[in-house]
Amino acid sequence: MRDRDQIDVVDRRQFLRRAGVAMAGGGVLLASRPFARSAGREAVPSSPGQVGSNIYGWSQYYQRDGKDVQAHLDEVMSALRDAGYDYLECFMDTANPENNARLGERMKAKGLKPVSLYTGARLHEEAAAEAARSRIVAAARVCRSAGFEIVSCNADPIGRAKTESELAIQAAALDRLGKELAELGLRMGLHHHLPEMADQGREFHRMFRDTDPERVGFCYDVHWVFRGGIRPIEALAAYGNRVVTWHLRQSREGIWWEDLDSGDIDYREVAQYALEHRLPRRFTVELALEKNTRVTRSAVENHRRSIEYVRRVFGV
Repeated sequence: MRDRDQIDVVDRRQFLRRAGVAMAGGGVLLASRPFARSAGREAVPSSPGQVGSNIYGWSQYYQRDGKDVQAHLDEVMSALRDAGYDYLECFMDTANPENNARLGERMKAKGLKPVSLYTGARLHEEAAAEAARSRIVAAARVCRSAGFEIVSCNADPIGRAKTESELAIQAAALDRLGKELAELGLRMGLHHHLPEMADQGREFHRMFRDTDPERVGFCYDVHWVFRGGIRPIEALAAYGNRVVTWHLRQSREGIWWEDLDSGDIDYREVAQYALEHRLPRRFTVELALEKNTRVTRSAVENHRRSIEYVRRVFGV
């Protein structure tokens, strides 16, 4: 295995473009609904749950070996199935919607379930937002027929803070997109990276404040919230009632760790909250790499170790 310093970490959106996929200060709203328990009874999971893996981290491991993960997708799916995973979260193909149906069939042929897809979208400009909404909804019709349940959507960052007007346009676009996806039988989860967490989470909080919880759910990427300066448990207290799916990653001393294990984030605390409040149990492991991530094992072994951790801590 090559030294970590030789890794050329791929930017997520560059990866999406190469794969041919169109990726394109509000206060905290305390809106969680606690799970009411009978006196003396422990909380129990509302469902057994599912554990999946996001394709992005796999793309980085394959890039280390000079390979394109898209040419080895069946290999990835087989490895996940053998490790006990339920699904693989890939990027929604909004340019060629039928490719999403083919992806779903490939997953089922490998013993995996079509559960969730990820997409970005330029939503802060009215014309671009309308075009993005139209593409995503057209692709979503195919995705729903193929059995997918969740669309995780991340509004594109633009290299600066968005204006109040741009955030208003974006929130309205997300609300409309969530409504149309719900009409198709899909649930949308708003995803986030670090730009949205700037200025005390201005964009992050604003999108939840100005959208309907019945339309815009939460794809809760725990580590991006942590890195953005918000305690994961505080984000759950504010928006836990909107969670539809999770992205799980760990770090130690601020650097992404190669597998999901103990570290900077107290996942036992997070898991206890999820259990007591009966939050949806779709846990997507995302073992992304960054410049100083120390890689000592293969992607397959790190994913095997990670699902053991998720099952142990979250009780899936």
